[in-house]
Amino acid sequence: MAKGRRDNRKKDDKPSSGLIERTVKIKRCAAVVKGGRRFSFAAMVVCGDGKGKVGWGYGKANEVQPSVEKANKQASRSLRPIDMVEGSIPHRVDGRFGAAKVVLLPAGPGTGIIAGSAVRAVCEAAGLKNILTKSFGSNNPVTLVKATIDALQSCRTKEDVERLRGVQL
Repeated sequence: MAKGRRDNRKKDDKPSSGLIERTVKIKRCAAVVKGGRRFSFAAMVVCGDGKGKVGWGYGKANEVQPSVEKANKQASRSLRPIDMVEGSIPHRVDGRFGAAKVVLLPAGPGTGIIAGSAVRAVCEAAGLKNILTKSFGSNNPVTLVKATIDALQSCRTKEDVERLRGVQL
């Protein structure tokens, strides 16, 4: 009997939708009840298509896997477009959420993603290849993700600015 290729997917697995999903943080919460401690989990997931769309999701459940699935579902629904120029951002931009502040700088080809884990997850999911980042204030991954997405939302290309101002250069 000839050996054929085996499909590594389980029967209930669905084929990939082409989205990049990164789990940023899984938090465990304990509630003390009569019989002991009852644990619940919260997951923060960043999702993107790698071509200029990125979103985040936050899911809570009594087990880790359902919380990650809920977060993935929410993240894929909240995809927002960002402006990119040749694998980087068009200009320096600042983002803020709560006590977290993020500065994103465009970088030349070959630089890579210079960022911490939470900001890196957002940049990779969005499809950015060359970027420099620095975070200030809070180092909470949840607020850093929200601040990074805020910064990316405020990017504008040269063509967008010309169109908005009604100017041709």
